[in-house]
Amino acid sequence: MILVNPLPGAQVAVALSGGVDSAVAAALLKAQGLRVLGVHLRLAAGGPAEEHLQALARRLDIPLIELDLREDFGNRVLAYFAREYSRGRTPNPCVRCNAAIKFGRVWQLLKEEGIPRLATGHYARVLPGPDGVPELHRARDRAKDQSYFLQRLDREVLPHLLFPLGELTKPEVRARARDLELPLAEDYRESQELCFIPRGPYQDFLRQMPGVTAAPGDLVDSRGRVLGRHQGVAYYTVGQRRGLGVPAAAPYYVVEIQPASNRVVLGYQEELLSSGLRASGVNWLIPGPTAAITARAMIRYRHPGVAARVFLDGPARVRVIFDTPQTAVAPGQAVAFYLEDRLLGGGWIEERIK
Repeated sequence: MILVNPLPGAQVAVALSGGVDSAVAAALLKAQGLRVLGVHLRLAAGGPAEEHLQALARRLDIPLIELDLREDFGNRVLAYFAREYSRGRTPNPCVRCNAAIKFGRVWQLLKEEGIPRLATGHYARVLPGPDGVPELHRARDRAKDQSYFLQRLDREVLPHLLFPLGELTKPEVRARARDLELPLAEDYRESQELCFIPRGPYQDFLRQMPGVTAAPGDLVDSRGRVLGRHQGVAYYTVGQRRGLGVPAAAPYYVVEIQPASNRVVLGYQEELLSSGLRASGVNWLIPGPTAAITARAMIRYRHPGVAARVFLDGPARVRVIFDTPQTAVAPGQAVAFYLEDRLLGGGWIEERIK
């Protein structure tokens, strides 16, 4: 794909989704006197109408281009999403998309066009470290912080990123949007992690995807006793409570998925507890540590994090031991490591340590 830039000499490209956050980010950068180019990423079916995007760009007084990345997104995100669920794992498509598409493929295209910076509406901050090297930090608004989803970015891209909303709260962003009188689509809604699923549960989306095989099998307890039948391992995730169809005095949860035997293991809440986890494909946003480190491990988005020791188990592999046991450690999910507000890196959870 060739990017045709209508704004030679652009200083920053803003990924313009059509929503409030990215529009306010663009407005803030333009107010600073920067030459701003709006870039809309067409990733999947649906999304904002072309008329809405053009109206938004006119209100912001910036040129707008659209990149059709549906093929890239399908190959690198949707296929991964279906593959992981079919393997009985819990994927995180937003973490994957940010690394592969938004700050991967898109950044590559921008560099080729000579555009030196990329901005988005993410709630996160890039701050200079003690040595002046950029670091990735949580946003000021901890309730909206999205740094977790940026854990797999290449360190080399950090100097080129701008997150104009990092120092703002969501109410402040909404107030600026009102002041700007931004046109919003009538069906506008807040961005969701599964932005490519317009409505309904992810299981319905999976059933429509090619290559997803899900044969019924046994629901069993930790001792292997059959409790009922499941619809296919692809439709369950560790920690799930609803939709199991197994009555009990205390609620059952999915505590393990065993794709090799096509079994879903149920247990009580205390059986979800894990003392740690093993992760692979670890990406560091700091110089790679050579010995164990102490960090706060965040095992899913909205998880408050837990103090932990992170031990190196080999190239890009770690063993994480929590200070206190945690519930619902799900293979396939992403674990992020923090030192106070600084994001150190993260990896893909392979297994829980009971």
